[in-house]
Amino acid sequence: MDDTTEHFRSHVEEILDALGKEPDREALVHGSRRVSAGELRGLVYGMARALRSQGLRRGHTVTLLSGNLPETIAARYAAGLLGCAVNHLYAGLSADVHADILRDVETRALIVDPAHRERAADLARRVPPARVLVLGAGGEAGPDLVELAAEESTEVLPGSAHPQDICTIRHTGGTTGHPKAICTTFEQWVSVGSDWSEGGQVRALVCTTLAHAAGLMADTTLHRGGTVVLQDEFEPGAVLAAIERERISHVFLLPPLLYQLMDHPDVDRTDTSSLRMLTYGGCASSPTRLAAAVRRFGPVLNQFYGQNEAGGISMLSPEDHDPRRPELLRTAGKIMEGVEVAVRDADGRHLPPGEHGELCVRSPHVMKGYWKQPELTAEVLRDGWLHTGDIGFVDADGYVTIVDRLKDMIVVVGGHVYTVELEDVLNSHPQVLQSAVLGVPDANLMERVHAVVVRTPDGGVGEKELRAMVRERKGAMYEPASITFIDALPLTDAGKPDKKLLRGRALDRQGK
Repeated sequence: MDDTTEHFRSHVEEILDALGKEPDREALVHGSRRVSAGELRGLVYGMARALRSQGLRRGHTVTLLSGNLPETIAARYAAGLLGCAVNHLYAGLSADVHADILRDVETRALIVDPAHRERAADLARRVPPARVLVLGAGGEAGPDLVELAAEESTEVLPGSAHPQDICTIRHTGGTTGHPKAICTTFEQWVSVGSDWSEGGQVRALVCTTLAHAAGLMADTTLHRGGTVVLQDEFEPGAVLAAIERERISHVFLLPPLLYQLMDHPDVDRTDTSSLRMLTYGGCASSPTRLAAAVRRFGPVLNQFYGQNEAGGISMLSPEDHDPRRPELLRTAGKIMEGVEVAVRDADGRHLPPGEHGELCVRSPHVMKGYWKQPELTAEVLRDGWLHTGDIGFVDADGYVTIVDRLKDMIVVVGGHVYTVELEDVLNSHPQVLQSAVLGVPDANLMERVHAVVVRTPDGGVGEKELRAMVRERKGAMYEPASITFIDALPLTDAGKPDKKLLRGRALDRQGK
């Protein structure tokens, strides 16, 4: 063991140190519960000892199937303190997919909250030797980890993680195929948002799953001495109420959820003046709706573009969210410090500013690889660069623009249709709230452009009018072959438009 490994302190230990500095301060809020920093710290140490007594050791995989509870955060930190890899499942996946993931990552312990006890019992039967532990009211599903932790010491427990140990195994959302397991190390963990503490204490609202980006936001907030307010799920009225009641300063939302917030009838009678940063990202956004959000919430919007594979890539700062400059709102901002971005064509040649190609990234935060998939890892990590699968360009001023995912790009007669560009056009119509564009094969297996559109409550715009608008602005190649109108876009657990489900529905309609 070298000196670096011997003296390595993980982010979990740094967060526990921060909690110990002000043990009486409010660290977590969940409904009527208010958990102090000292209570959370003691729970983590107790849980870590309890997990160790259950046989968990450095290098083992711990899988979580649990909602946004204080105990969920404690369990994540307890496992990390022991040097375990943490895999947090999206709750909305099927039992078959959950079982496949548990087998794939060689889960030693499955930690669930009481709401998922039945699923946990089913998974334990399917995937031995995974041991089930319940975060409260264990019963037949398995021992109660909270009770076990209460019997243990809450004194400081030194961390066991080494820098190159796997810290997290994150599965992709599965919107374009079978989920892939992305591995990052303890050494790669990085706190985001260097200016978060400016302007006063951070009070961050977590209203989307801790298994996604909100989990990193919670870690960063606790690392910097702030308070995390937890909600079980995203509900726009409840989010607005929490922003006003808890004086929320920071929140992360995927664009479709931001639109729901803006469209809620309570938005204009809610005091949102406490907001200092409303970060969004994770999927394409509409410049038209972003401009409206800036006018409603003020200069607090902050776009984050990144991938689980690549870490952070670029940011569009609040200063660049200028409704008078819609061209900036179409970008993903400027490349982050310490990150290199190259745009390459299909032959691997670097392209000059302004030309479309695949975005390739090099930074210290690029993933270690895909779990047990060396061929796929080698395909994505080549020559020291991570190939993101995103098509875009970097302009002369250093702003990154994403025009599509390689798999979402629709190949049509005469060229390529970039779905994000077409969605921008559709969303610019005053009677369109949201849209999703996808390729659907016809009877001859030729991909056709299909659009799914959500209209405003009083919107009567029809397919003919929208197709004519697209034809005029983008040309006949971009004109959708068909448009379906629905009340709301289906979303994945992470909050992204579920194009996989929409494509299946479109194929079902064709079959009829």
